[in-house]
Amino acid sequence: MHIVFLEPLGVCECVIRSLCKPLQEKGHTFTFYADRREEEPVLIERSREADAIVLSNIPLRKSFFDACPRLKMISVAFTGLDHIDLEACRARGITVCNAAGYSTHAVAELAIGMMLDVYRQIANGNTITRMYGSRNNFTGSELRGKTVGIIGLGRIGRQVATLASAFGCRVIGYNRTPRTLEQVTSVDKETLCREADILSVHLPLTPDTENFIDSREFSLMQPHAILINTARGPVVNKEALCQALTEGRIAGAAVDVYDREPPLSPGDILFGAPNLLMLPHLGYATREAFAERIKIVVQNITNWIA
Repeated sequence: MHIVFLEPLGVCECVIRSLCKPLQEKGHTFTFYADRREEEPVLIERSREADAIVLSNIPLRKSFFDACPRLKMISVAFTGLDHIDLEACRARGITVCNAAGYSTHAVAELAIGMMLDVYRQIANGNTITRMYGSRNNFTGSELRGKTVGIIGLGRIGRQVATLASAFGCRVIGYNRTPRTLEQVTSVDKETLCREADILSVHLPLTPDTENFIDSREFSLMQPHAILINTARGPVVNKEALCQALTEGRIAGAAVDVYDREPPLSPGDILFGAPNLLMLPHLGYATREAFAERIKIVVQNITNWIA
């Protein structure tokens, strides 16, 4: 088998080669690319002779698969698969594996950090101090005693629940498939929106979850509530979010994900929203997560070959 790593994955190539050595000793060959290219002609040229490819969140559409008939397997160094045309893969019998669980702790910790930042204005405080400003009577809030509502109780949602509980929060949760968890009180979606002081979103992006948080959900939330989105941008309707912030229907929000990856265009509606913390998709990006991810990626290839 010939395996192509289409992009660097945040770890030294020597680490990847070391993990791939047992496969190489069995006669499998590898190509490693040290730059990330998203143009389809370049991706096709790099993948044309590959039996398996590795990539993170670069989009692959039907036209790519039409041009790479030899391809049999994709090891995705990412949790979500919404950037892959899975229908085209199914039609061609191409196996697709994701790196489930590699960034659980990284994303959960960032979600808690975003809650703290919105409540205590940490980033703004740094900016104000560097401009020779003062607290100017700003008073923040504590996480302790707040009700954290978690939409989506997968690995990351459950880890957020554990961390929020450690801060002394009451945790309620909604999952499309009901789950019983020790530290989470399960409620329906409407109850969660009404009762949560902090609503944290942890859903994959599918046709069923697009705009899962929309104007109706914001209308149910309390005026002092805040929203945290570290899942996928389109799960939260950004027009409805901006309207809720502008009209004061919710007190604040923090987002790390968008309908397109940063950098955003200068005219994006989010830039005009008040009380909104925006991060450039940092959730999964830690040294520890990247080290775990490459192990999962290579193990997925090893399992597929076996």
